[in-house]
Amino acid sequence: MTDKKLKMGMIGGGPGSFIGSIHRNAATLDGLITLSAGSFSSTLDKSLELGRELFLPESRIYASYDEMYEKELQLPEEERIDFVCIVTPNHLHFDPTVKALQSGFHVVLDKPMTLNLEEAKELCAVIKESGRLFCLTHTYTGYPMVKQAKQLIAQGELGEIRKIYVEYPQGWLWKKFEDDNHKQAEWRTDPSKSGIGGCMGDIGTHAFNLAEYVSGLKVAKLCADLNIHIEGRRLDDDAQILLKFENGATGLLAATQIATGAENNLRIRVYGEKASLDWQQDDANSLIVRHPEKPDQIYRAGSAVPYLSSFAHENTRTPAGHPEGYIEAFANLYRNFARSLMAYNAGKSPKEEWLDFPGAEDGLRGMAFVQLAVENSGSDTKWTEFKL
Repeated sequence: MTDKKLKMGMIGGGPGSFIGSIHRNAATLDGLITLSAGSFSSTLDKSLELGRELFLPESRIYASYDEMYEKELQLPEEERIDFVCIVTPNHLHFDPTVKALQSGFHVVLDKPMTLNLEEAKELCAVIKESGRLFCLTHTYTGYPMVKQAKQLIAQGELGEIRKIYVEYPQGWLWKKFEDDNHKQAEWRTDPSKSGIGGCMGDIGTHAFNLAEYVSGLKVAKLCADLNIHIEGRRLDDDAQILLKFENGATGLLAATQIATGAENNLRIRVYGEKASLDWQQDDANSLIVRHPEKPDQIYRAGSAVPYLSSFAHENTRTPAGHPEGYIEAFANLYRNFARSLMAYNAGKSPKEEWLDFPGAEDGLRGMAFVQLAVENSGSDTKWTEFKL
């Protein structure tokens, strides 16, 4: 590992951005990364406003990401940024990511990967060709108990996997906020900015990624039912999708943003031939394993808990009983990315646990999932009418 912090440049995340501050807090939580530059908005005044609030020198606050890349490369290597964090709406993921990689910068990108599948395929090729490190922030894979669940399944504790349920209920789009000058609702329900999937692109990709990550299985087939419940809305706000996995296991993915009153209780249940497990974000520090002929086992997060896997330990900061949550899960992705990058820079191989963060393949599969779900849901041959 190197003996100095990594320097981060941020694109997007300006005034009024919810996810920008989340990324900044997560990236700097462990003291491995410092925010050194940024193009926080398409409007220079707004970019300057936030940059000053963050105590950045005005010379490192840029009017555009093109300007940031150009001027950062003119700085001595020890002063310029090491990587770029991109937290723009979906339609502004592809171009700044490609240009960052081609300029020699590593990239952390907010999900979903791109606006559409075609862009995702092209971006994967650029990532491979660049040789740069790339992280896609599927936050929920950063929770210690999610990593523990993955390891238990990989070790065969559940036996052959038979059934997977994953659900993500939200209620924040329970009415047409996009007509009320609601910035987040406006772009997430706009096909030109969000892509062809609304709920699917925003949270369905998280549920899909979690199912594949925890189970270690790839989805082989899907049967989708996407809906628009709010009159006049242009993109799906609700979905349920039947899944078939590569080993023959079946599953159900439910994602909705019109579950009135619901917050963000992402949940996954996996049923195997020997046992099952259950994790949910509302109680993120607990993982329940159920056996048919003995009491439930409850795994709890904690830095000194001896029965946890090395992957869970590497992503835990506090003793048992001190809860870690969403920011820490996000920070785990940044810490693993930073440790891996520092190791590479020092000519060393990163630990396997450090390389456990989402990457290009996760992004590509997420975009394929959105496109296939939308196409399948729009077909006429999917459902058979019930008749006596």
